[in-house]
Amino acid sequence: METAKPALSNPVGFWRRLGGSLLDGLIIGVPLVLISWLITGSLEDNFVANMLSTLYYVLVPVFWAGYTVGKKIVGIRIVKVDGSQVGIGTMLLRTIVGMGLVYGLTFGIGAIVSAIMVGVREDKRSIHDLIAGTYVTSDTP
Repeated sequence: METAKPALSNPVGFWRRLGGSLLDGLIIGVPLVLISWLITGSLEDNFVANMLSTLYYVLVPVFWAGYTVGKKIVGIRIVKVDGSQVGIGTMLLRTIVGMGLVYGLTFGIGAIVSAIMVGVREDKRSIHDLIAGTYVTSDTP
């Protein structure tokens, strides 16, 4: 006997997710690169910006009910598939393993596949969502 998968509540598709990511890049990413430049004196060495960016993407959703600044503006947030809030472990899996390692080791091909998955899958989950057991919803906390 097959068990039914739980229905995810209001999963968000490609365009709103892209909008949230672009806003995060503009509002958070650009200032981080400038701060890194002020600290290191170089735009080529982005270690400081990368570390601060990783901390942002891991910690802010944990402490802000799944939102980042960009996601909050477009009205979407990250939650676990059971609807509960994400924790540090979940966000480490999603950000470092899913987005960092998988996308890096596949030279960006994983990111392209993820974008297609969000566009065509009924549950709108990407590779990093599947790894971490998360999805992006428009439901408020």
